[in-house]
Amino acid sequence: MCFFHCPFIPSRQERSMKRENQSSMSEFLLLGLPIRPEQQGMFFALFLGVYLTTVLGNLLILLLIRLDARLYTPMYFFLSHLALTDISFSSVTVPKMLINMQTQGQSIPYAGCITQMYFFIFFTGLDDFLLTSMAYDRYMAICHPLHYTTVMGQGLCTLLVTVSWILSCANALCHTLLLTRLSFCADHSIPHFFCDLGALLKLSCSDTSLNELAIFTAGVADIILPLVCILISYGHIGATILKVPSTKGICKALSTCGSHLSVVSLYYGTIIGLYFFPSSSTSRDKSTIASVMYTVVTPLLNPFIYSLRNRDMKRALERLLHRAKVLSQ
Repeated sequence: MCFFHCPFIPSRQERSMKRENQSSMSEFLLLGLPIRPEQQGMFFALFLGVYLTTVLGNLLILLLIRLDARLYTPMYFFLSHLALTDISFSSVTVPKMLINMQTQGQSIPYAGCITQMYFFIFFTGLDDFLLTSMAYDRYMAICHPLHYTTVMGQGLCTLLVTVSWILSCANALCHTLLLTRLSFCADHSIPHFFCDLGALLKLSCSDTSLNELAIFTAGVADIILPLVCILISYGHIGATILKVPSTKGICKALSTCGSHLSVVSLYYGTIIGLYFFPSSSTSRDKSTIASVMYTVVTPLLNPFIYSLRNRDMKRALERLLHRAKVLSQ
């Protein structure tokens, strides 16, 4: 997906030259990862293991939050939606990549490609908004603890999640509808392992200026504004923590937002490195590999970050294992 730095889009003159070779587009070819044929089996096993771990790890988070009444709090309400989003986010791209690696096939139907792009943009935006909602929750818990229970009620939490889903859906639908009006040339090879919006625009013979405007606007609304809100929230959190007189109080405050801050740093750090400081056109392989970081690796690490760095999740897991042990006797 492209936000501010889009790949080179052919000029109108070049599009008119390509239009002569334009054909009815029924499918695209996903060139996939830059992997040698003899390494396909090894990487297939690696990505299959990563995907299964991602799904099972996030399902475990959902199970713990569902079964443990002590986790019925706003923070874990948002975390449950983030876990569901991560499962869906990985499932949009990884299964198709695994199928192509196993069958040595590269084709994806036009409808399938558009659908994959829609859900990729949708879950990317949803991730951004959920992380922002979680940052606001941590801000209220640390900076305004006396008003936290009153403000962060079930109604506001549900509203924040609902708005996140609606905005993400509207953004993805906008890009999808704008893309479907374009015509594509005879060259239908996508140099990626999924249907990336920027890569699809490069294949178009039509005028993509409206698409580029939508990408810029969405980049501001879905990336910059949420990131600014997160930074402001943690700026206030940092200022509040510095006013805490005891070391124990500082450690407690940091422990409540350390997991979320780790996920935010990993997620936004990768996106900023990929789209704001992109590689040159000769380093396409590096960009593809970097995309793996936030599409495959980040959803994998979230369960470990929230489990290993979170006492509540550890205790909930211990209680679940103890309950399972008792029931098995």
